[in-house]
This record gives sequence, C-alpha cells and structure tokens, in this order.
Amino acid sequence: MNRTYQNILDKNGYAPPEDWLQIKTIDMHTGGEPLRVIIDGFPELKGNSVLDYRRNCKENFDQVRTALMFEPRGHADMYGCILVPPNDEQGDFGIIFLHNEGYSTMCGHAIIAISTLAIESKWISVKEGDNIIKIDAPCGRITSYANVKNGKINSVRFHCVPSFVVGLDRTVDVEGIGKVTYDLAYGGAFYAYVDMDKNNFDFDLNKESYRKLIMAGMDIKHAVMASNEEILHPIENDLSFLYGTIFLDNKKQPSGVDSRNVCVFAEGEVDRSPTGSGVSGRIAIHRARKEIDFGETMTVESITGSVFKGSLVSEEDYGPYKAVIPQVEGRAYITGKHTFIIDPDDPMKDGFILTRIN
Repeated sequence: MNRTYQNILDKNGYAPPEDWLQIKTIDMHTGGEPLRVIIDGFPELKGNSVLDYRRNCKENFDQVRTALMFEPRGHADMYGCILVPPNDEQGDFGIIFLHNEGYSTMCGHAIIAISTLAIESKWISVKEGDNIIKIDAPCGRITSYANVKNGKINSVRFHCVPSFVVGLDRTVDVEGIGKVTYDLAYGGAFYAYVDMDKNNFDFDLNKESYRKLIMAGMDIKHAVMASNEEILHPIENDLSFLYGTIFLDNKKQPSGVDSRNVCVFAEGEVDRSPTGSGVSGRIAIHRARKEIDFGETMTVESITGSVFKGSLVSEEDYGPYKAVIPQVEGRAYITGKHTFIIDPDDPMKDGFILTRIN
C-alpha cells in the first residue's frame, strides 16, 4: 500500500498544542434552526446569576462568541448557547444565548433543543412521561416538559415567562417601504409583529422572498428603534431592547396549519423555526384580541415548513401589563459533535462575518 495513504489510515488523530483553546460542542437543530451547545472548554464565567454570567461573557470573552458563531467555524445564521449554574437551588441549570449580534434574552428553539439534549445525555433522571426541567434564561425561569414514550423523546413543550402586549396596531414610517402597521409585544424578547394582511409588501413569507424579508425586517426594526417608541421591560433593564421583526400570515396555510410567521432578528438572521419567543408573544397578542382561549391550540409554521404548537396556560398581572403564560411545543434533533480549535497565531481566530445587507 502507498506509504502516505497508510499514514493517513494510521495517523488520523490530531493533537493541537496544549496552550491552544479547544472548545467542545454538540450541534442540534429545532425546526431547522441551529443550536451549537458549548459543553466544554469555554473560559470560566464569573457571577451570581445568569444575567451576571451573560454580562461577564459580553465584557471579557466576546471574541470566543464570534469565533464560534462567525465564519469560518459558523455562519451568518448560526446560533449557540453556554450552560451556566442556575440562579438558585430550585433550578436545574442556566443558559446564555449567542448569535451574530450578541446575546439574546430568550430563545424557544434553544429551550426545546437543550431540553432534548438533557434527556439524551441523561443530565437528569429520565422517566416515562413528562420530565420537568427548570432552566434559568436571561429573561427568567423557563419550565420545560420533555415527554418520553417507550424510552424516546416524543415532544418538548415549555412554559415561557410572562408575555404581554405593549401596543396594538401602531404605525411607523419606514424609508423605502412607507407606513407600516405593527403590534409590539414581549415573549421573553421584544418583537415588532407585522401582519401581512395589514400592510402592502412586494414579498410573501416563502423561501423565495428570503432576501427581501431580511431587508424589510431590518428596516422596520431600525425604524421602530429610531421612533419615539419606548421599549421598557417592567422589571429588568437588560431586557429592554427590540430584538427583531416578525412577519405573520394569520390565514390557514396550504399545509393545514393555522398560520405562518418569519422572524428576522439580531443582525439580519432569519429563524428557520417558528420562533418560540415569537410564538409566546403571539399568544399574548391573540389573547388581547380575544382570538385564543384556554384549551385552544394554535399551530405556527416557519419559512422551512417546521411547526410549533402554541397555547394559553394562564394569565397574571405583570407590572402594568396583563400578561399570559404561553406554552410552546416542538421537536429538536442532534446533528453532530465538534471540537473547535483556536490557533492563537491565526489572523482570523476570532472569526469574521460578511454583511449581507446595507
């Protein structure tokens, strides 16, 4: 046999120098939306709460986020998370969400995925039926229910934090588009919800409109941010920012689901899933419009055709708002395991990203 080829067969392991940073991950997807779960090698974070760890990461280790989310290890739509201690003994673990712009406050697709991984990896004692996992996100405690049937995960659903409507049928002037009507609501993050039937766009919510959705979504987000609209969380100032734009179509879809939405968030990322925090905010909107009641389920389809189920769990007062506790249900899958290596001499060690829109 050729000597070089034999060497390939015999020497197929690579051991980097000990002083190089090595980060191990498990990669997943929920409805097509990626989640890179960092399980080992990330620098130790300091703090006493998830918000503390998030702040410490942002201030001291943001270059590791970009190394894992940006090219060449990631891509413009990569999403990830870091697991940290919970806020108190009643929680199972905490989670910090990562993306191309920074750090989000809530992510439903990540909650579904990490709950799936907790079962598959047996981080908790797994039983038949519902397995309850208490996860501390930056927006607060999320309770997820991973349902196991015959030893396999059947579904994952979670109860989100109090979700509420800030305003219905508000308008904003958007350069290049004109007047846009939107609802402003919170489902763990703030979104501008744009109903396609109430606006006149030259695009739809299909894959063919991908570029136009990104451009319009970012233009609307920036216009709302530049307006006099106050986006204030009633309790935590770190949560007081507009995360994205959600375009929605409330008509029955050809697939049979009740509606479709496409979320454009962070720096022009398009959610491949129906967006768990976005569906949570939608439950608040539909409740405010008397369009959903207890015992009813709404199915929401994403740009990829993946589906989440949304429903109403309870209502409560939350600061000045009449809030709802929504439930969102979906499925997630493991796609791979990785060990990423960061060569300190690599001029692109911190990653790079090419801007897709002006």
